[in-house]
Amino acid sequence: MAVEIKIPVLGESLKQATVMRWLKQSGEYVQAGETVLELETDKVTLDVPAPVAGQLSHDLAEGTDVDVGQVVAFIDDQAVAPVRTETPSVETHQLQEDERKLTDHGPVSSTPVEKPVADGGTVVKSTSAVPDVRSEDHTSGKEGERRVPMSRLRQTIARNLKAAQNNAAILTTFNEVDMSAVKALRGQYRDLFEKKHDGARLGFMSFFARAVVGALKDFPVLNARIEGNEIVYQDHVNLGIAVGTERGLVVPVLRKAETLGFAELERQIADYGKRARKGGLALKELEGGSFTITNGGIFGSLLSTPILNAPQSGVLGMHAIQDRPVARDGQVVIRPMMYVALSYDHRLVDGREAVSFLVRLKELIEDPRRLLLDI
Repeated sequence: MAVEIKIPVLGESLKQATVMRWLKQSGEYVQAGETVLELETDKVTLDVPAPVAGQLSHDLAEGTDVDVGQVVAFIDDQAVAPVRTETPSVETHQLQEDERKLTDHGPVSSTPVEKPVADGGTVVKSTSAVPDVRSEDHTSGKEGERRVPMSRLRQTIARNLKAAQNNAAILTTFNEVDMSAVKALRGQYRDLFEKKHDGARLGFMSFFARAVVGALKDFPVLNARIEGNEIVYQDHVNLGIAVGTERGLVVPVLRKAETLGFAELERQIADYGKRARKGGLALKELEGGSFTITNGGIFGSLLSTPILNAPQSGVLGMHAIQDRPVARDGQVVIRPMMYVALSYDHRLVDGREAVSFLVRLKELIEDPRRLLLDI
């Protein structure tokens, strides 16, 4: 009996996906639950498992757009599983080949790795690897050019960012933060923090996440959004943390960030970053953000003007920490400084509120004891 494999429900707003990669080819025998297909959606990559064991058949090319509910493959669950036979490993095969070369033609020219053999001698094994050459689908253009189709995620990023520029009145305000106190606090308690919280690392992002939550309490309009002629205020801070991946930028969301302590923030941020780079985030983890933090500093950016993640009204840009001369009590001293940028929707947020938000954030970072005392 042929069992259908259909495109699953992708999310409330997603109706279509793209066949990104077949992990199993037509004619192969697959086990129940084994991933046979990777789908690319507007937000994440999804695995499609085999519903039953059997022989797979499909004829859809990679790169084909498919709709939710569409049948993309069949599994013959009456097919007999092939008998598995042991095959030599790559290492064993190479060893045998090198032994043959030594016997017939003398030593081979390669980087040597000694392996003991039964007669007490050694065999030379080459460590040079065969390069993984992968072709990339593209159409030829002018001489010296190549054309590659934009991924579905890249198209969505382009569309959303342009829509944000077209629909919102984006303005950016700047300030600078002295990171001395945070760096000193991390240096003093980092090892103890990691030991107490099962390896959770004390990073800068958790300080900024807590500072954003604190500043949003005083200026809740930056946690609101516009819908038609109404302002929607939110009771919780669903904090988006922008993560750069090879496929593009994604923004997983820390739900009710105001309820999370430093350790839980660090764990979730680290987990999101790891899974984002592997394409393992769920759709629900990318939806419902109310404010976003983006850190261009990890790539060396000293200053930038971040774009809003619509329909949000605010996004905070962090940047590289740089030792700079600053005036303190009439003296010029060197301090670890960071420029911060707040882009906001001027339709909803006035300049006074935006500037005051950054000043409040600056106060919390420069005296992190305020974060613990909520003052």
